[in-house]
Amino acid sequence: MATQTYPVRGMHCASCASIIEKSLRKEEGVHAIEVNPGTETAKISYDEAKTNPHRLSKKIEPLGYSLAAQPSAADMGMSESEHAAHLGLAESKGEKLAELSSMRGQLFSAAPLAAVSVFAMAWDILAQFGVLPEMPPAVQGFFDFALPLMATYVIVVVGKPYLVGLYRFLRHGAANMDTLVGLGTLAAYLYSLAVSIFGGSLRAFINVDATYYDVTIIVITFITLGKYLEARAKIKTGDAIEKLLTLQAKTALVIRDGKETELPVAEVVHGDLIIVKPAGKIPVDGVITDGSSYVDESMVTGEPMPIRKAAGDSVVAGTLNTSGSFTFKATKVGAETMLAHIIRMVAEAQGSRAPIQALADKISSIFVPAVLVIAFLSLGLWLLIGAGPLGFAQALSFGLVSFVGVLVIACPCALGLATPTAIIVGVGKGAKEGILIKDAATLEKLHKVGVVVVDKTGTITRGKPELTSIRNLSDKSDDEIVAVLASLENKSEHPIAHAITEYAKERYIAVLPVEQFEMLKGKGISGRVNGIKYFAGNPRAVAGEQRGSEASTLENETKEGKTPVVLAAEGKVLAVVMIADAVKPDAVKAVRDLHALGIKVVMLTGDDANTAGYIARQVGIDDVVAEVLPEDKLNKIKELQAQGEIVAMAGDGVNDAPALAQADVGIAMATGTDVAIESAGITLLHGDISKLVKAIRLSKLTMRGIKQNLFWAFAYNIIGIPLASGLFYPVFGWLLSPVFAGAAMALSSVSVVGNSLRLKTKTI
Repeated sequence: MATQTYPVRGMHCASCASIIEKSLRKEEGVHAIEVNPGTETAKISYDEAKTNPHRLSKKIEPLGYSLAAQPSAADMGMSESEHAAHLGLAESKGEKLAELSSMRGQLFSAAPLAAVSVFAMAWDILAQFGVLPEMPPAVQGFFDFALPLMATYVIVVVGKPYLVGLYRFLRHGAANMDTLVGLGTLAAYLYSLAVSIFGGSLRAFINVDATYYDVTIIVITFITLGKYLEARAKIKTGDAIEKLLTLQAKTALVIRDGKETELPVAEVVHGDLIIVKPAGKIPVDGVITDGSSYVDESMVTGEPMPIRKAAGDSVVAGTLNTSGSFTFKATKVGAETMLAHIIRMVAEAQGSRAPIQALADKISSIFVPAVLVIAFLSLGLWLLIGAGPLGFAQALSFGLVSFVGVLVIACPCALGLATPTAIIVGVGKGAKEGILIKDAATLEKLHKVGVVVVDKTGTITRGKPELTSIRNLSDKSDDEIVAVLASLENKSEHPIAHAITEYAKERYIAVLPVEQFEMLKGKGISGRVNGIKYFAGNPRAVAGEQRGSEASTLENETKEGKTPVVLAAEGKVLAVVMIADAVKPDAVKAVRDLHALGIKVVMLTGDDANTAGYIARQVGIDDVVAEVLPEDKLNKIKELQAQGEIVAMAGDGVNDAPALAQADVGIAMATGTDVAIESAGITLLHGDISKLVKAIRLSKLTMRGIKQNLFWAFAYNIIGIPLASGLFYPVFGWLLSPVFAGAAMALSSVSVVGNSLRLKTKTI
């Protein structure tokens, strides 16, 4: 079983997507197919033993569509491994630009003809109301000669896709938007041609005083303009992936055989030592072995400020070294890199369908046949009912106007583009902010969330012990105390020792030589520094342990989850330092912002109740469940869901896996490259909880945009089709000109795509 995503050529609207799906579902070996009109792609799952992409493409070619041939790695400027990751994401950009250029040429050739037609139409209308005098015979004669020629050029050259769409409908019975436009404009053209050729001999049957060449010219020009603007806007919706693709460095400066050698990124292998110079892009993922610098990770994580990187720190492909030089060891290359994961995840999410799209898809699948029925019905009713009071010739003229108007104004494009364009922009905006969304369904669910469940460690807190305070009881300076402590702890592998040595390193406090170092099991460590024997460890192990208020203070701080480390010399306590897993700086604001969105925050943690309660009070969390096992977290999620809550769970994506899977929306707090970003529906890069608030806001904005799009798409058709059919003519005398129908149809698609693009300007 193979599942691939293919670009589809020839697809312009939701009805096209419906035709392709219906056709390929019948093909033997096809298990599932999902066609997206927003991305113009088809995701197909098929049995390779029974069918193949070439055969599937041949199946839809008679209908005017084809599956685009997949480009080679060389065509896309990638290694084979990168090609496997990026296949189908960027290959159609050149084709799209070429198509856009062709449409621009057609538009520029038709626009002057449309302007002349508008001029003639406006003069005729204004003359009827006495605003302008009647058109002079010479001018009228010019237009009588020029308009048929112009209309012929426009319908045959510029309108060729619509005539082809009509032909395919007659040949294969598959109707799309092109069919509607082709049928309507051809009917207006042939009617007008009959009047021009046969003239007075048809006066008893048709209204020979009216021709509709101008309708043919202006409608096709308007629709071509709409398609051009829509195509140009749709290219902009996918620029998130394009920008991510341009982040990839082309070459890497690798140390091979003791020499610096510049190689294509495709030739970098695991374990290579790579030198990165100032202003250089980091070519692959890895760990710094020598040197330090500040790295701008904004395009991958959304973080605006460069982050300091030193030996032991991870670096990510596609990020930018701002200052300094360093050497790092390659740990992930090609399709393994975080950038490759991000690109693949964003592309898959942009191509996925949100549940809210189901209604639009269902309507689009029956829309075109229904419009054809309404158009012929309106023509028939004009002839049947209007022939009496108006006369057959006038009724036929009005019926033709209604027939063309209904076909032209009916726009399945807007309906089909309403959801996917907003999803594409929303997912892309999230990626730029360091919010990776797995699929459209997750983005839709997120806006309904009423409860956010968070893990403590790594989500609310930093996830690693830190030195939070120093109580100095000696005549030494704080730096001297830290220097002695760090010197002793430098010999230990305990996490608390690491917190103290990191504190010293960050403040550039040098460690001192230690003699007679000794590990005291269950108590601490001891050793001589500058000839003085020091002890560092558990307060209870120190002779002359602190009493009274000191002991009480230590007890209170211990209840808050802090671990005291005592430094003593010759039985006398010199200082007490507190080690704790500190709250993330943005956690308090994030919880406050969640409350502002009407969301309850619950913390689940395996830590003891004292520590959990203290952290919860600090941050402002509503409810705390402490001392729980992973399965207890799972049960709590189920309990909340049983109460009717839509629950999002934010955790580290490893220990919280059962709860993340059970939650309506699982959110992984990924840290660097250490966590697989596919582990949950949403991944927040760098474990930044403030991005959780942004993700929910983004979901709400995207869903609001989708609902606005669907409203306008339905409104255009609900109002436009009855108006164009002449339903209001008997009461109000309203009859919509096909020219205005064409303008409305073009506007509907452009407005939907334009409204989706507005998401880019919103702050989340």
